[in-house]
Amino acid sequence: MDSRSIKVVAFDCDGVMFDSSEANRAFYNQVLTHIGMSPMTAEQSAFAQMHTVDESLEYLIEDSGRLAEARRYRLQMSYHAFIRHMVIEPHLKSLLAKLRPAFKTAIATNRTDTMDRVLEEHQLEGAFDLVVTALDVHHPKPHPEQLQVILNHFEITPDRMIYIGDSELDAQSARSAHVPFIAYRNAALPARRHIQSLRQINDILEL
Repeated sequence: MDSRSIKVVAFDCDGVMFDSSEANRAFYNQVLTHIGMSPMTAEQSAFAQMHTVDESLEYLIEDSGRLAEARRYRLQMSYHAFIRHMVIEPHLKSLLAKLRPAFKTAIATNRTDTMDRVLEEHQLEGAFDLVVTALDVHHPKPHPEQLQVILNHFEITPDRMIYIGDSELDAQSARSAHVPFIAYRNAALPARRHIQSLRQINDILEL
């Protein structure tokens, strides 16, 4: 990976831009409590952290009647109360300030209709040149479609972008799209580089 050729820096949201594990756990547990089910186990919580809301609800709820009820309830819930549980990565805003305008910035996330509210709540509106959620594509991660949308939007080849993610879904998506992958706080993932802080992107891109 030649850092001088990179034009676009793309981020996963949950687990990279934010520690959202507590927010997601509270969100799904409220849904489960509403339909009379027990809170999530650690394994269920890990699944819900990476997948879309529809995939997560299907994973958590086997009974079709309860699943339909959960989907109805989820649509009338406000996500605003859960955003306060999200902890922004401490070096995200300073990194974005250094990246732009020399680099284009993007998000590829399996979040759906909550992404706009998350960005607004954390004063990140306008901080990214492109945001691609699971609602914007036919196939969520690990399919490469989200990253392909970003590549096509900026009219670049895969070697001119890096994708920062923390899960196997992120790694698979980057691998399928042939985009260099930077693993965030997950040494088990196959990646071009492994980082523990977003500050390390400064060194990777020689900022």
